Amino acid sequence: MKRMPTVSLSAMLVLFLFHPAEAQKPPIVRKIGFLASASGPAGAYEVFRQSLRELGNAEGHNIVIEYRSAEGRSRLLELANELIREKVELIVANGGPPAQSAKDATKTIPIVFATSGEPVESGFVDSIARPGGNLTGMSWLSFELVGKRLELLKEAVPRVSRVAILSNPEHPGEKRELRETQNAARAMGMTLDYYQTRTSAAFDAAYDAISKQNVNGLLVFPEALTLANRLGILDFAAMLGWKEYVEAGGLMAYGPNRDESYRRIAVYVDKILKGTKPADLPVELPMRFELVINLKTAKQIGLTIPPNVLARADWVIK
Repeated sequence: MKRMPTVSLSAMLVLFLFHPAEAQKPPIVRKIGFLASASGPAGAYEVFRQSLRELGNAEGHNIVIEYRSAEGRSRLLELANELIREKVELIVANGGPPAQSAKDATKTIPIVFATSGEPVESGFVDSIARPGGNLTGMSWLSFELVGKRLELLKEAVPRVSRVAILSNPEHPGEKRELRETQNAARAMGMTLDYYQTRTSAAFDAAYDAISKQNVNGLLVFPEALTLANRLGILDFAAMLGWKEYVEAGGLMAYGPNRDESYRRIAVYVDKILKGTKPADLPVELPMRFELVINLKTAKQIGLTIPPNVLARADWVIK
């Protein structure tokens, strides 16, 4: 009978030390860039990070997020190039200007954007269904919503006839958003005043100028820079684009649920890290819209919201 060779205990120990189990290998750490126009509410970013964790991508374990934000557009291209030097595998662009700057900085690194503008008209993608390049992401359909926002403002504040528009003209698609708003206002018999705010420093002057005019409504085009400088809206009968403005004290907002969008952005990031190309991920559009009303602000500015408008609200701050 053949005898099996004997392996000594010391030899087994050597084999274990020099050939550790596969499970003991440290995870591969992937580096993600997050580029924003300005530091807005932490909520959206936290939803994004939490959603990544739920998908198995935990910071300090298998991913690192390099966060960069700029005041206005002046430093965005510089920060996008900084992220590229950090060798990020993917850039999340929080808004139209960051998406444009990331697009200008790289034609190869995947970019996932969240923008209020129209991504085809902005030149980010070839089409919604087939993006065609290194960009894809979420669009919040601001063009399609401007008429509804003015309509709701008129219902909530029947005396509204002259509305100030506050916007960042550097935002991709802003010119079309302005045209759509002008068309909707004309159909409702409203007059519009237009105020541009390219930097954070310009907001105080804009709010001061608006308060001196005979306007009885304010419409703020939703994007990262106006969101970061939203505190000046508290004294106006303002219609806004996202609930974050209302949480900060704005009167009312109508728009997409952005938390859902940031969860979807996390899904896209996860898919790209696993090998899917941005060109194969159609741009997603919001599935749910919400009307948010702040009754505290209404009381502060001496306004009573009609019951029929309150009844349609998805969320009321009392």
